[in-house]
Amino acid sequence: MRNHHIAPLLCGLVAAVSFLTTAAGNDWPQWRGPNRDGVSGETGLLKAWPADGPKLLWKATDLGAGYSSVAVAKGRIFTMGDNGDSSFVYALDAASGKAIWSTKTGKPGGGGGYPGPRCTPTVDGDLVFALGQHGDLVCLDSATGQEHWRKNFAKDFHGQVGGWEYAESPLVDGDRVVCTPGSDDGAIVALNKKTGEMLWRTRDFKDRAEYSSIIVAEPGGTRQYVQLTGESVVGVAPDDGRLLWRATRHGSTAVIPTSICLGDDVYVTSGYGVGCNLFKVSKEGAGFNAGQVYANKVMVNHHGGVVRVGDFLYGYSDGKGWVCQNFKTGAAVWEERNKLGKGSLTCADGHLYLRSESGKGTVVLIEATPQGFKETGRFDQPDRSQQNSWPHPVVSNGKLYLRDQGILLCYDVKQ
Repeated sequence: MRNHHIAPLLCGLVAAVSFLTTAAGNDWPQWRGPNRDGVSGETGLLKAWPADGPKLLWKATDLGAGYSSVAVAKGRIFTMGDNGDSSFVYALDAASGKAIWSTKTGKPGGGGGYPGPRCTPTVDGDLVFALGQHGDLVCLDSATGQEHWRKNFAKDFHGQVGGWEYAESPLVDGDRVVCTPGSDDGAIVALNKKTGEMLWRTRDFKDRAEYSSIIVAEPGGTRQYVQLTGESVVGVAPDDGRLLWRATRHGSTAVIPTSICLGDDVYVTSGYGVGCNLFKVSKEGAGFNAGQVYANKVMVNHHGGVVRVGDFLYGYSDGKGWVCQNFKTGAAVWEERNKLGKGSLTCADGHLYLRSESGKGTVVLIEATPQGFKETGRFDQPDRSQQNSWPHPVVSNGKLYLRDQGILLCYDVKQ
């Protein structure tokens, strides 16, 4: 009798685990997705949209002011916003958009005239990590929102950042959460993800923080953390924070986009007239060498991000419009300045989802191809705020998510 009852229970558990595993395969648990490259591995999505765009499934409201995008994990959505006297992390039900919990992170406002948080939360199992604009880093329980620990970048690490304050999305790697307070004591810190205890900091790398987020890469055949600041592109050892290599690269005003790595190649770009660079990182004896392959102004990307699809890069370049660039050579492949204004993007199932930052917040679907700007759908975002729609679009589990200040829109883009 006991075994008779256990058998169906085990079958149910196996089915539940199978469902969660399947769902998690197309989750978007952190900034720029599973690999921090803005590219989804999802397939079976619409190749073209109806005249009025894909179907709107639901709209969530009261998410507060700010420019946080969304993380999607295990049936929940995580984002941030200012509401009243505090900044919050929010958890929503992915099926309905209904609120599950909200937890205070710190004071609201700030941001050099653009108040609100910029960080996209990072979800790691039963933990979620988020960084407020004033440098409040919190670790919360992903199911309940209960706070496990917190740090403040200025108080705990003597952090220094520019006038738009902190915008980084924390990286979780193994037992570490890694981020960039920026300090003369060491720019990057690694903390124990469960306790917040500092494991190391980069004593030989002391740049002020900018607004880019750290990625994991293996240039020179060595696993490392790559970060971009206003003065440097660096590779840092995960085990102890030692500086593996540094390439001098001067930014201007604000350095924001996340780096892109492929093999030994490290690509960076920023706005305010600076442009883009490709560095080749090679192992030389006990050390590394970072040699510049090219530097040009084909891609002058402000903060909408760049994605790599095969041998080509796509993004908005100030003064040029939407651009396709050869990753290896830096040459321009095509430019399109008339069909959509400046904005952000993401990539899924061979298509680019472009989002205009101003006006009607128009969203355009194009093929990710070096053959030109091949549009297959567009629509104007409803319920537009009076602010620029800077949060990057997210595609996860057959849904397109658009955050615009206090609202979040969810569209069905599955075939």
